[in-house]
Amino acid sequence: MQTNAKTLRTLTIAIAIACGFAVTAHAAGAQAISTKNAWVRWLPNNLPAAGYVTLANASDKPVDLVDISSDDYGDAMLHQTVSNGSSQEMVMVDKLTIPAHGQVAIAPGGYHVMLEDAKHKIAPGDTVHLTLKFSDGETLNTPFAVKSPAQQSK
Repeated sequence: MQTNAKTLRTLTIAIAIACGFAVTAHAAGAQAISTKNAWVRWLPNNLPAAGYVTLANASDKPVDLVDISSDDYGDAMLHQTVSNGSSQEMVMVDKLTIPAHGQVAIAPGGYHVMLEDAKHKIAPGDTVHLTLKFSDGETLNTPFAVKSPAQQSK
């Protein structure tokens, strides 16, 4: 009987440890970054499009957006519109920091995702996907609603 009690105790400890690891693994897998209001400004004649999204960081540390790609476009690059007095220019940006417990809007007039070389016909009402990669190793495959110029204020 003593052997059965010892075996049961060992088994109970093993299960407790396994459950503890499972809880830890699940907690570590929680995403720090979330997205909302993801949309693409569509332009006719296969002109480059621009993507916009709000990124929120729920973690205790700043996280950088470090890469963007898309199966729908040949090129996806992070740009920032910079004012130089009377003119504006677009500057390519290597990363964008989302502060701890904060958010960043990639929005018209500021940061935007430049989307070039559509791999297929894209039109208003479609949904395209952008893969956002972050410095903490997180990757988000994010759906972006494609909007015409008339829909952009909606």
